[in-house]
Amino acid sequence: MSTRQIEPGDAHASRAAFASIGSRYFPLLVALFVGVMLISNVTGTKGVVLFDDWLNIDIGPIHMEGLVTDGAFFLFPLAYVLGDVISEVYGFRAMRRTILAGFAVLILASLCFWLTIHLPAADFYEGQDSFETVAGVVPQFLLAGLAGYVVGEFLNSFVLVKMKERAGERHLWARLLGSTVVGEFADTLVFCSIAATALGISDWGDFVNYTIVGFVWKTLVEIIIMPVTYFVVGWLKRAEPTYQEALEVATAGTRDVR
Repeated sequence: MSTRQIEPGDAHASRAAFASIGSRYFPLLVALFVGVMLISNVTGTKGVVLFDDWLNIDIGPIHMEGLVTDGAFFLFPLAYVLGDVISEVYGFRAMRRTILAGFAVLILASLCFWLTIHLPAADFYEGQDSFETVAGVVPQFLLAGLAGYVVGEFLNSFVLVKMKERAGERHLWARLLGSTVVGEFADTLVFCSIAATALGISDWGDFVNYTIVGFVWKTLVEIIIMPVTYFVVGWLKRAEPTYQEALEVATAGTRDVR
C-alpha cells in the first residue's frame, strides 16, 4: 500500500486514524444509537425521585429531598458511550451523520405519536388517555430533548476527535473522560433548562439538584463502564481493515514529519 509523505502544517498531518463507514459494523452502531435515543426520549418524560426516604440536604439555595432525575437515567448514558465509540473509530463526520439520523428519527417518532393520538379511537379501545399520557408529544419536552441531544452529542464528538488528532492512539481514557464531561454537561444543562418546568420543577434547589444529579450520574456511568468502552473500541479497531490501513498512513506520516 502506498503512502504519501505528509508535510508539516499539512491539514492531513494528523496522528488520528479513522475507519471507513462502508462496513458492516457501522450501520449496527448507528441503529443501536438511534434506538437508545428513541427509547430515552420517551422514558425521559417521567420525573423520578430516588432515595427520598434518607437523602436530605439543605445547603444554601440547594434543598434536596432525594435525587431528582428522570426515567431515562439508566439508559441515556449508553448513547454517549456509543457516540464515543463511533467518534473514536469512524471520526467526527461519521458521528455527524449518526446524530442527524437520530434527529430525523426523533422528529418522525414525535410526528407519528402526535398523529396516532389524534386518530379517532375505536369504541372498544379504552386506552386512549393512557396512550396519550405516555406517547403524547409535549412541545417543551420535544424541544428540550432535541436541543440537548444535538448540542451535547456534537460537542462530545468534536472534543474527542480534536483530542485524538493531537494524541493519536494514546490516552484514550482522557478523550473518553474529557469529551464526556463537555458533552454531558452541555446536554444536561440545555435539557434541564428547557424541560424543568414541564417536569414540575419550580424552585432553584430542585433545578440545581436535577441538573447536577443528571450530569454527575451520566459521567459516573461512563467512567464505570469505561473498560467496556475500551474493549469495544479495541475490538472494532482490530476488526476494521480500513482502520488498520488508516493507522499505517497516520503512523508513517507522523514519522515523515519528525
